[in-house]
Amino acid sequence: MIATRRGAEAADEIQRWAQKIARASADGVEARVYHDADSNTYVVRLAKRNRVLLFRFSEAQVFSAEREAECEKILRTKIKDLETRR
Repeated sequence: MIATRRGAEAADEIQRWAQKIARASADGVEARVYHDADSNTYVVRLAKRNRVLLFRFSEAQVFSAEREAECEKILRTKIKDLETRR
């Protein structure tokens, strides 16, 4: 489980988790997370220099312990995409 709290309060926990993985995966990648209450998703914003990549995690992904590895794989893939896209 990535976060223990719900809604906007969980965004801080998810952001810390994403930043830790981003720092370990690549230099200069910045991760920010916010909660979109309309869709009950968490928007992840990855940035490196002038590149930005946005994607979402569902509440089901974030709050299921068995899906944490899936979320980490998705995040690492998105970081790699951010670095390789031109």
